[in-house]
Amino acid sequence: MNDSSRSPITSREYGRMPDGRAVTEYTLDNGRGLRLSAINRGGIVTALHVPDRQGQSANIVLALPTLADYLKPHPHLGTIVGRYANRIAAGRFTLDGTAYQVGLNDGANSLHGGKDGFGTRFWQIEPLTAEQAGGDIAIELRYTSADGEEGYPGEVQLTVRYTLGATANTWRIDYRATVDRPTVLNLSHHDYFNLAGSGSVMDHRLTIPASRYCPVDATLIPLGLADVAATPFDFREPTRIGARIREGHAQLLVAHGYDHNWVLNRHDVRDGLALAARLEHEASGRVMEVHTSEPGVQFYSGNFLDGSLMGTAGASLRQGDGLCLETQHFPDSPNQPGFPSTVLRPGEVFSSTTEHRFSLC
Repeated sequence: MNDSSRSPITSREYGRMPDGRAVTEYTLDNGRGLRLSAINRGGIVTALHVPDRQGQSANIVLALPTLADYLKPHPHLGTIVGRYANRIAAGRFTLDGTAYQVGLNDGANSLHGGKDGFGTRFWQIEPLTAEQAGGDIAIELRYTSADGEEGYPGEVQLTVRYTLGATANTWRIDYRATVDRPTVLNLSHHDYFNLAGSGSVMDHRLTIPASRYCPVDATLIPLGLADVAATPFDFREPTRIGARIREGHAQLLVAHGYDHNWVLNRHDVRDGLALAARLEHEASGRVMEVHTSEPGVQFYSGNFLDGSLMGTAGASLRQGDGLCLETQHFPDSPNQPGFPSTVLRPGEVFSSTTEHRFSLC
């Protein structure tokens, strides 16, 4: 039952940047047990509370305790990622005959926009009225990425909206961008989910409606497309994440687990969105379906969580404590003509939507 006496959007000072700018944490509450908190820095989602079978809400995303922790290097916990989500080989691409070199931060490659990608930037956040949000509960984040930032061409005007459903437990992310010069753009969100609220995600069951995925080389750059049939990458039926992750498949060995892009079948598209993944946790009863307008999803099993970071619950974050389902265009698309294009030109509008739908099993 929705509690109409409770303000659906509240805010508090979360900390201050080294230059003195205040970082604000906004909390959206739909009164149905779904609450999302996010801050200016990187659009980071610091908490996402979702009710279980007994109606008890728990935070289902991995997070860090303080702003100071987020200002140190971390594996993109809860951030908006761009200008190019995922990897670009050697950080190089050619666009309209001009070669570009962007920041390297993943060995020889560029990952999630470089060392100072969108997840490290200061975003302006504005709460929206119910009328502006179509009767739902929303905040809007804005950022201008300068021409040449991390080596990318063109000034990009970005808007990202986080919306909680007022009558259903849904979290929707809407991305919009325009540019004044041709550039490449691939946006996603890098949340580490754990539907149990703590412990390992290896007992979660995952479905990905995809017949193909991108095998990768030793630096995790795609080698093209491959069929998932008869491999540990076939999640077309619900499968425990831990069921095959330790098999000796060459692709699991090279990535230390799952860190691959799946090519979504997109057979059942409604309002432009198709199912990208379904995640289930039997003990709590929580279910999360991810629907998207994007052609792919990167399933990452948290392989490089090494215990060096402490989470908000006071426990170290280790491999398997969370997983990512990053809706996106494909990795290294600027260098792979057979992949869908990520080029954005003046006069065009980049528009992308991903919706997380929470229910019970």
